[in-house]
Amino acid sequence: MTAAGIARLAGVGRAAVSNWRRRHPDFPKPVGGTETSPSFALADVERWLREQGKLAEVPLRERVWQQIAGHPAGAVTALVHAGCALLLVRDRSAAWPALAALPDERLTGVLPVALEETLTERLGPERPVLTPTVAALTASVPLLRGAAELAAELGGVRPAFEFLLGRHLDANPRQYTLTPPGPAALMAALATGGTAPAAGAGADTRAPLTVLDPACGTGGLLGAVERPGAVCGQDADHDLAALTALRLALSAETAADIRVRSGDSLRADAFPVLAADAVLCHPPFNERNWGHDELAYDPRWEYGFPARTESELAWVQHALARLRPGGTAVLLMPPAAASRRSGRRIRADLLRRGALRAVVALPAGAAPPYGIPLHLWVLRRPVPGERPAAELLLVDTASEHTGQGGRDGQGGQGGRDSRDRLDWPAVHTAVLDAWTAFDRDGTLAATPGESRAVPVIELLDDDVDLAPARHLPPRAAAEGATQLALVRERLAETLHRTRELTPAPVTEPATTGGGPAGATAGTTTVGELARAGALTLHAGGAGTAPAGAPVAVLTDHDVLAAQPPSGTLPDGPPEDPVLLAAGDVVVPVLGGGAAVRVVDTPAAGAALGRNLQLLRPDPAALDPWFLAGFLRATANTRQASSYASTATRLDVRRLQLPRLPLAEQRRFGERFRALAEFEETLRQASRLGEQLVQGLYDGLADGTVAP
Repeated sequence: MTAAGIARLAGVGRAAVSNWRRRHPDFPKPVGGTETSPSFALADVERWLREQGKLAEVPLRERVWQQIAGHPAGAVTALVHAGCALLLVRDRSAAWPALAALPDERLTGVLPVALEETLTERLGPERPVLTPTVAALTASVPLLRGAAELAAELGGVRPAFEFLLGRHLDANPRQYTLTPPGPAALMAALATGGTAPAAGAGADTRAPLTVLDPACGTGGLLGAVERPGAVCGQDADHDLAALTALRLALSAETAADIRVRSGDSLRADAFPVLAADAVLCHPPFNERNWGHDELAYDPRWEYGFPARTESELAWVQHALARLRPGGTAVLLMPPAAASRRSGRRIRADLLRRGALRAVVALPAGAAPPYGIPLHLWVLRRPVPGERPAAELLLVDTASEHTGQGGRDGQGGQGGRDSRDRLDWPAVHTAVLDAWTAFDRDGTLAATPGESRAVPVIELLDDDVDLAPARHLPPRAAAEGATQLALVRERLAETLHRTRELTPAPVTEPATTGGGPAGATAGTTTVGELARAGALTLHAGGAGTAPAGAPVAVLTDHDVLAAQPPSGTLPDGPPEDPVLLAAGDVVVPVLGGGAAVRVVDTPAAGAALGRNLQLLRPDPAALDPWFLAGFLRATANTRQASSYASTATRLDVRRLQLPRLPLAEQRRFGERFRALAEFEETLRQASRLGEQLVQGLYDGLADGTVAP
């Protein structure tokens, strides 16, 4: 385990672990890693922490995770072994207690036979992605036992495996390109809900389907399919293919036909004769080495040979080639694929033959890379003898279902902000409603700014540009002068209110006793107040979504933008988040800016997000508005900020405020509250002013407003 893992075990920061190593000669010696990032043995660390009184007991989930992270064969191999054990626990539930009671030596001899039988039943005799060896299992016996115990603690083998896999993915974010659950569910619904029945299948569209993902990664897309019959996946990474096979086997309620293979789908297709009902794919983007030179005469290129720079169009045609006639494919695509000139001939042929049915622009932040608004392409393999579709559905959700400035996430911080503001349920509903109506009727009434069924003939120009925003009239054009008049009225009312709320002229400093309160009163720090019990501190970022009603999350962007909670809790094993209460004071700890928020009643009950600190004052000792006002002072945040890294971090415990009696605090608090109300009104005026100005520009340009 690393120093970060030790810090999690003991509930301290990494700096504390570094201090322990320097100050305590008996601190465990590194057993691996590098000089700058050493690793330690879990048992040695656990024993030392307990002897020092810094640890009562290692939580089971942390113990099992450390066995995964520190496994001699690597974390992915350890995850595969843990998944095999969990599959054995579920499918051999009657025999597992007797197996678990065996000594390690005997269990090592019995496990391979039992696993062979279980894997054969679940995945068939041909499973080249799962071949655990006896030698590898010998080193994993403690892990296998721990995984079984974790399944009992978390209520099932599936949540246990998802927890371990999630920890591994979170610890290695740059190694994997994942499809988040929201887009995965939408893609599965588009592909399986809109798939026409196969010939001779009758009208039962709820029959089990054969689904393929030729770039399956960790299996997120295949796992989102609700009614799979046969599930086929392939990935160029052998380890990812193994994890996908186990994830699907552990998720399946019934014994679905699961076939997962490793290898490059474009160069070495593992399912060359498959006729799937649906194909889901999040292909690698901008790949130059996709096989252009060796695949020039491949029969899959029915719509044209893709250029070297058009790897995504190779994946599109691969998906169509693996569909039965009438089957549906949904691919997550970069927006450039809809407009690059090098792909215009293939796009034109996809339109002429009716293979491309819809292009959907998603909001920035929906899926990685988070800084750009990706597209969904919905395709259908033409049925011989049927007339090609005359229209293409275009849907643009890139700005309609995010907060203010939904298109500004162009990488880095902007991409994260877009994720925080994203109203994914609204996106899911809007896209699915538009596609369902279009797929049923073959056309769709236009919704300005959101969706339109465009005649194919209009798109077959020199560019064949399929970007939805290019063909959808802006919402403002439909709203016209009436809507702009309403905006102007609201702006006038808001400006009048800002005049009422403008602070009075400052003629002399507020005093307490003999001089300015902030200058002469004794000061204290947040850390001292916390030790005295006048307030409690809580860090954000923990917690998972409960089984009942969803819990909103207050993000650091929400605090900076003064907007309602917009985040959502992740799925995972039950873990209680920090919930907000009215009167709490929330402070962002990154960025070095002056932003503090007092939680009001509408925001109460939301969870505290990452990079936020919550200060919960004792009402008998501290006024929350007094606390928030002094914490926001520029000199205060400057002296409490650390500039040791590229990201300025605020040490909340070092923030200062004067020692004043409660009555005097409330006098300051009322003034700070009035300033906050004035500030929010200014923000509202700014937003309305921007909306009015842009609406007038657009109206004058498109003729809906007279000069």
